[in-house]
Amino acid sequence: MRERQQEADFTPPRGLSNPHVQTLLPRCLPRPRLARDVESLELPDGDFVELNWIRPSPTSSTAPILVLFHGLEGSFHSPYARWLLATASRMGWRAVLMHFRGCGSQPNRLPRAYHSGDTADAYWLTAELSRRYPGALKVAAGVSLGGNMLLKLVAEQGGSGLDLAGAIIVSAPLDLAASADTLHQGFSRVYERHLLKALKRKVAPRLVRGELPLSLNGEALERIDSLRGYDDAVTAPLHGFKGADDYYRRASAGRLLGDIELPTLILHADDDPFMPAALFQRLPQPSAAVHLEITHHGGHVGFMEWRNKRLSPWLARRLARELEGWASLGDSWRSITDHRLSRSDS
Repeated sequence: MRERQQEADFTPPRGLSNPHVQTLLPRCLPRPRLARDVESLELPDGDFVELNWIRPSPTSSTAPILVLFHGLEGSFHSPYARWLLATASRMGWRAVLMHFRGCGSQPNRLPRAYHSGDTADAYWLTAELSRRYPGALKVAAGVSLGGNMLLKLVAEQGGSGLDLAGAIIVSAPLDLAASADTLHQGFSRVYERHLLKALKRKVAPRLVRGELPLSLNGEALERIDSLRGYDDAVTAPLHGFKGADDYYRRASAGRLLGDIELPTLILHADDDPFMPAALFQRLPQPSAAVHLEITHHGGHVGFMEWRNKRLSPWLARRLARELEGWASLGDSWRSITDHRLSRSDS
């Protein structure tokens, strides 16, 4: 069994170790070109999410599946999404990204959006994948907000509630309150302003059309200058929370680290500018099912390294190694999963 915590094998290029450089570099580099099929997956409440299936897809119905959940206001076009999906596809995996509600090509139908603790849609998707591909090994990966959501889902469902062999969590804000406070300080406010602009751009037209049950007008929305303020005025009331503090407390997955039963890899940079330093010292001890890899550098979903005489995403290389490990199990993964499920039921 692997050690529960170790230093990751990521080394930033000389002169490019600054956390903000690492965070911003991926946006400056070419992204893999990927063909995709877009599917609208209907949800039980009458809304929908968009699925992005990478082409060409494997012909075998038992080909392994990677399902990816993006970050706050992320999408199929995010650099990390392209790299991770391309990596899985090249390895013969069936790769799919789920756009959270309203993050795809069309606005969602209902008077709500998505948030860091909203696990219902991901649970519905995993059940649908299980129905369509019952014999396929399935691994889920979540990045940033999607990572917090995925870890919370895994904790909620225990060892027997999901048809997943494992989970991969990348740069997840597992303490949402601490992350909101960190993003409101120093240079990190650049990221906060960028996220706020994207969130406001999406919600403003819906406020004008009267589609959202919020006591908020356009002028009040424009005056919001922090993510905590936005979550207090929009995210929390829109999704049944008493306020930002209630939302952060109930949606943060870090408090559930000791409850994880599914094999889970967590990748985190100690200098992530979206989170306080030494994040995992603030959180409960992870369970034995969690393997935590922490880098000294890497920024927020950065992890750019110098390899083969060019800048390359270490995340893609690390994902490939993890997927190779799962694929090498072959048919034995089912017996391992069955053993885990029977142990959970006992």
